[in-house]
Amino acid sequence: MLRRIVGFVFTVILVLFLAGYGILRWEDHDRHPALQLPVGTLAIRDAKVYVSPDDPPLEHTSILIRNGRIAAVGPDINIPARTETLPCHRCIVTAGFWNSHVHFTERHWAGAAFKPASALESYLKTMLTSRGFTTVVDVGSNPYDTVSLRRRIETNELLGPYIYSALAAQYPPHGIPFYLRDTLPKPLQLLMPQPGNPAEAAADEEANIARGADVLKLFTGSYVEHNEVKPMPLANAEAAVQVAHAHGQLAFAHPSNLAGVLIARDSGVDVLAHAADDTEGVTPQILQSLIDHHMAMVPTLKMFRTTVTTNPAYLMPIYAEVQQFHSLGGELLFGTDVGYMTDYTTQDEFDALRQSGLNAMDILRMLTTAPAARFHVEADKGRVAPGQLADLVLLGSDPAGNVLNFSDVLLTLRSGRILYRKP
Repeated sequence: MLRRIVGFVFTVILVLFLAGYGILRWEDHDRHPALQLPVGTLAIRDAKVYVSPDDPPLEHTSILIRNGRIAAVGPDINIPARTETLPCHRCIVTAGFWNSHVHFTERHWAGAAFKPASALESYLKTMLTSRGFTTVVDVGSNPYDTVSLRRRIETNELLGPYIYSALAAQYPPHGIPFYLRDTLPKPLQLLMPQPGNPAEAAADEEANIARGADVLKLFTGSYVEHNEVKPMPLANAEAAVQVAHAHGQLAFAHPSNLAGVLIARDSGVDVLAHAADDTEGVTPQILQSLIDHHMAMVPTLKMFRTTVTTNPAYLMPIYAEVQQFHSLGGELLFGTDVGYMTDYTTQDEFDALRQSGLNAMDILRMLTTAPAARFHVEADKGRVAPGQLADLVLLGSDPAGNVLNFSDVLLTLRSGRILYRKP
């Protein structure tokens, strides 16, 4: 009897293991489905159109969309009969927004392969598409949840933004940040890459790319305690960045302080995923050296105020850092760190950027043309022009008068599909 019980338990465990392994392998089968454009025509009439942040706006302008791409833009374009016209009474139209710093780590993304589409679409609307985001960059998440979510979006099971993902971020040896170490289950932490040498760092990134990663994320400076930043060994960072660049991918870094900034710069990182919040030693000369290395920055100013402190003594130096980087000609990308930050609204980020000396066209550049160029997709995204994908945002009020109006989203289109329509 005991032998039969043991045999039964072993069989059940084996079946569960094989089923789980099969599920994970099945999720791997189509990591990057090809873009599927819709068939049909749409039109927007009598809008004020911001073609790009570098072109004057077009008044009383119409846009014709055919099969997912912009076919024509102008005041007197020919719109075929029976074309669906999107509601726009003198609305404002811009290219679709990018959020270059998000995460899909909240509990409601767990098991994304099997959750009802209606639930996932609701989460995507609340977090992203109701804010105008048509393209997002996930800089660290559970690989299987994010790969599943991305696959379901690209095969039209779900309406959502295009997702670039770093999947699993890399940390310094024994360097998981305290805020993750204190909240994530211990078994999950064992799966988070903390390579001990350059060879391990390179191998971890090769494996991450094989799972479907589009970008690299490094914690070049990790808050292992509230007031202690552990730097990533420079050789580790260099090895991982070399792998990413060999695959044509961008490298992002979480710097935290001057040491983290310098490791990011010297290893060849392309984008700082945050401004350094410990600004001691981050001088204009250091910021100029980042620009000389063609690095961009995602400020994530609201995140610092929301998750750390509202103390001006902490926040104002970060705002000054962003202002200096911008005034020196540094490239800024818009990002909010939603997913880690649970407040999804965007108004505070726009206001913080305004306080850092940016105007409406500076912010529009962060949202559109700058990330499209950084990701080398400017032929398809970033502008309202014929031939571009119909990634568009319809706003109810003009951000030129108030940058907070970037949050007044009426409708979000991605490749001619309506992702969000304001009730």
